[in-house]
Amino acid sequence: MTDDQLKSMEKEVRKLKRIASEWASQLHDLVEDKLPAGYEELPGIAQSTYDACKAWADAEKAFRAASG
Repeated sequence: MTDDQLKSMEKEVRKLKRIASEWASQLHDLVEDKLPAGYEELPGIAQSTYDACKAWADAEKAFRAASG
């Protein structure tokens, strides 16, 4: 794998980590500020947070395998 490809993968990992952190923040805000009244929002935000974290974890694993 070329250096440019590795840099591109690393950039994607950082982007996905930022997105996962943003979803985690939304989940935290829901728990801290809106529950129990906002309980109907919980499944959607939780699923989006899970999906974003999974995408980051998969990209991180692929990057480590490619660079290791």
